[in-house]
Amino acid sequence: MNILSTTSLKPFHTFGIDVQAKAIIEAQSAEDFIKIWRDRADEPKIVLGEGSNLLFCEDFDGIVILNRLKGIDVEETASHWHLHVAGGENWHHLVKWTVEQGMPGLENLALIPGLVGSAPIQNIGAYGVELNERCEYVDVLMLETGEVIRMGAGACEFGYRDSVFKRELKDKAIILAVGFQLSKAWKPVIGYGALGDLASKDDVSAKEVFDKVCEIRSEKLPDPNLLGNAGSFFKNPVVPKTQIKSLLADNEKIPSFEVSNSEVKLAAGWLIDQCGLKGKSVGGASVHDKQALVLVNSGGATASDVVTLAKEVVDTVQQRFGVLLEHEVRFMGATQETTLEAICQR
Repeated sequence: MNILSTTSLKPFHTFGIDVQAKAIIEAQSAEDFIKIWRDRADEPKIVLGEGSNLLFCEDFDGIVILNRLKGIDVEETASHWHLHVAGGENWHHLVKWTVEQGMPGLENLALIPGLVGSAPIQNIGAYGVELNERCEYVDVLMLETGEVIRMGAGACEFGYRDSVFKRELKDKAIILAVGFQLSKAWKPVIGYGALGDLASKDDVSAKEVFDKVCEIRSEKLPDPNLLGNAGSFFKNPVVPKTQIKSLLADNEKIPSFEVSNSEVKLAAGWLIDQCGLKGKSVGGASVHDKQALVLVNSGGATASDVVTLAKEVVDTVQQRFGVLLEHEVRFMGATQETTLEAICQR
């Protein structure tokens, strides 16, 4: 365990907004987490990976714990590679390493920011692949008992950008490690979006898919080291098929993807773009001029700037299309997680 001398959170979340915490502590083992929860039981706490999907809406009146758990173990069977990966490992570095080691299956998820321990919470996904399709289990520390339990993928209740860790186990469990099962009978997933360009090639390799995903994401998404952001700010909304019919009547080119017999998913970035919001600014916060789904800290943004801009985007899209956008980025208040709606009602 290591208690940092700084209380500034600016270097520890990718939006790069200058907010403070009461204390910042690095946890390097399950025992560290248990000790922090025992010794600081009455103080608000949040576990932070790389802060890549988080907006601190104000100073945090509590303890920020940085996940520094490390290690990757591999077991091989005739049909699969089984990976046990500590929650503090960088996600993209893991994906890159598996491709380099000849263990394909995660390449579509390249360049998604954050740590391995954060991936199951959101059930991250991209270009036709979601984490739940590769996840075998999740090892969690139950904070009330100090017990470490292994949850099979089914017990995690994965959904679209959703899991049990966002609901019943929120603030009750810490993800220590994730188990992955990568099939040796690998086939490239290249039917989604710009990856279709690879379909004309014979014998597409995982490395080619990885490189293409990196190329696409680099073109669309700003590097948080250069321009503060938290990736996709809004979820792609899922609406009833009855609603898409009326939308298509006025917007023939609206992108939509069927997710069930009764629902379709819309592209939030397209909706925002059609409202003419690319480049829209509030203070130091802006809608990215190349990818409308991303809000950025274009220089000296405050949390209030980002919140005000997000509210304007939500209201404008709802007025134009009758579709309510939900933020994918987590909103953190002074003592606990909150929402855009709650912040704006103050």
